[in-house]
Amino acid sequence: MIEFESVFYNYPDGTAALKGIDFRVEKGEKVALVGPNGSGKSTLLLHTNGILLPTSGAVKVNGQLITQKNLKEVRRAVGLIFQDCDDQIFSPMVCDDVAFGPMNLGLNREEVARRVKDALELVGLTGYEQRSSHHISGGEKKKVALAGILAMDPDVIVLDEPTANLDPESADSLVNLLNDLHNLGKTVLIATHEVDLVCEWAERVCVLHGGTIVKDCTPAEAFSDPDLMHSTKLRPPVVYRIFEGIINQIPTTIANAREKLRMLTPK
Repeated sequence: MIEFESVFYNYPDGTAALKGIDFRVEKGEKVALVGPNGSGKSTLLLHTNGILLPTSGAVKVNGQLITQKNLKEVRRAVGLIFQDCDDQIFSPMVCDDVAFGPMNLGLNREEVARRVKDALELVGLTGYEQRSSHHISGGEKKKVALAGILAMDPDVIVLDEPTANLDPESADSLVNLLNDLHNLGKTVLIATHEVDLVCEWAERVCVLHGGTIVKDCTPAEAFSDPDLMHSTKLRPPVVYRIFEGIINQIPTTIANAREKLRMLTPK
């Protein structure tokens, strides 16, 4: 679905943000990017739908090179949700904001209305059509931004720090929604500092450091590597840290931890 070929990117001030990224996301994957601040996660995401174009190298979507000429087509295939939804939501009413994307695809009014209705229903915001976009909670804003992307029916959904600044209930709701979208056939790519989320949600994790991908593997392989955690200034998920001093076998998920605790508990 998405392919990076030796991608370098320098910001206008000369900062080298990406340094030779080779990276692929296959159809139907759930992939998480992790790494310390300044590692290049957000910059990489901004290349997935052409908001940024490489200084050198190539980024392809569905085998097609991203250029200035095909950005509309690329952004129909790859929907990107920013970390701060206030940077993405600009219409005064929820329905207008969700309708913006499909309207710019040239769809007729009936199709736009149908997509807005379906997208809001999918994110659990039916009845919010006439609500003010700027007087709803942070979790609801995330869902409105996601609904606006879903209304364009992309193949890939990309989110930068999806659970940032959300309360636990809102974060859990959003993660459940991402799982539902994946079950509907969407490919999902996120960047996050929440290693516990990655441990529970992702099928694959790419660890970035200094503008390069230093590890591409399963969450279990990444978080059980103490040298990797130390060199990239990451902290393993809570469940790993708890079990590290109890048994040699580190669980990979909360469910796995429960099972191992049952085995340790005397009958």
